[in-house]
Amino acid sequence: MTNPILECQQLTHVYRVGDSEVIALQGLDLAVDRGEMVGVIGQSGSGKSTLLRALSGLLQPTGGSVRFDDLQLGSASTHSLDQYRRDDVGFVWQTSAENLLPNLTAEMNLRLLLDFHSTENSIKRAHELLDRVGLTDRRTHLPAELSGGEQQRVALAMALANNPRLLLADEPTGALDAESSADMFELMGQIQREDGLTQIIVSHDGELARYVDRVIRIRDGRVSSENRWDSGTGEERGEALVIDSIGRLQLTREQRDALGGIDRVTAEVDEGAITIRPVEEGRSS
Repeated sequence: MTNPILECQQLTHVYRVGDSEVIALQGLDLAVDRGEMVGVIGQSGSGKSTLLRALSGLLQPTGGSVRFDDLQLGSASTHSLDQYRRDDVGFVWQTSAENLLPNLTAEMNLRLLLDFHSTENSIKRAHELLDRVGLTDRRTHLPAELSGGEQQRVALAMALANNPRLLLADEPTGALDAESSADMFELMGQIQREDGLTQIIVSHDGELARYVDRVIRIRDGRVSSENRWDSGTGEERGEALVIDSIGRLQLTREQRDALGGIDRVTAEVDEGAITIRPVEEGRSS
């Protein structure tokens, strides 16, 4: 990955809750290539949604940097961030209430957004977008008259309205059944293949891995591991632990348990391999 379209370096964010501080991101590193479809997983509170808000420019990080193409989001002006969200980014959120106006039909939701972008012939463009997500015959239906999967497909059509270069999705299938979730992920994958659209999808859905190029796992506010798939065979290459830009490595609970509860280790380098061993009791560290 020589020229990523999106890059985070030592990204940090601290929330203040009363007199307390909650560290959501702890020096997170991430690079996403152009046209890549990346899944982000992790337990609640791991920092997934905070990362997405930082990537969208909706949150000013406490430290580190976020770069999209040539724009440094952390130091960009309010005008530049507004322009970035308007022109470069499409959003899909978890619920219909976040994505759609309930008193407007699918077509009118789209036309309102397209008119905001000063799109010529918004009626034609709205029809094209709804056709693309398979809702040709549902244009005149209100959100409440659509299934959960159909509502999310309208949301996806709206996210594509500005021809974005980056699509951010926060739990886009979180309220859907298994069949509708699979349909949604397949549709997003089809759009990636046809348009080369860079996508970052936060999800708890384990099936996400079948549809993306790479899954990264966030633990305690940092990228701990990633899985990749062979583009030729579709086979999983296996999970790889991630060493960040300052040399930190996160071990899983099982790996730490294998060290017998020891909190000090040695790292021995031998012919390109590193072996981590617990420090024996009484031995100097």
